[in-house]
Amino acid sequence: MAVETGVRRVLTTEREAEQARSVLDDLRGPEGALSVERAGRRVAPLPPEVGRILQQVLDVMAAGGTVTVGMIPDEVTTSTAAGMLGVSRPTLMKMIKEGSIPSHKVGTHHRLKAEDVRAARRARRARERAAFDALRDEDDRMT
Repeated sequence: MAVETGVRRVLTTEREAEQARSVLDDLRGPEGALSVERAGRRVAPLPPEVGRILQQVLDVMAAGGTVTVGMIPDEVTTSTAAGMLGVSRPTLMKMIKEGSIPSHKVGTHHRLKAEDVRAARRARRARERAAFDALRDEDDRMT
């Protein structure tokens, strides 16, 4: 049985991990919608974004991992933004100085819009995928 520790921490058992794997098997396949049921009646569909988050939680549970679910505010600090991007804070400051990611100042501190950080992360992933595809194409040409 899942054990709630403190206010928001939930620890799961191996049996629950197996149940998560079973649910994931049912979720894979054609797209559909998750919904909430009460007393055997469908009450409301879940927004697709919430369904994706739940699926990611189940993926991690099934693998026996740890999940932290949190909310990112609309405006983030440079430390938070660096963490979201997977870069060091000095690298992020260089990106801000070069203008490759927008920021604004609050007093002497830089702040970034979370959406700008997410957009920068998407752009970086797209560049990485394009570079990988080019490398794979080159490898195919050489073989």
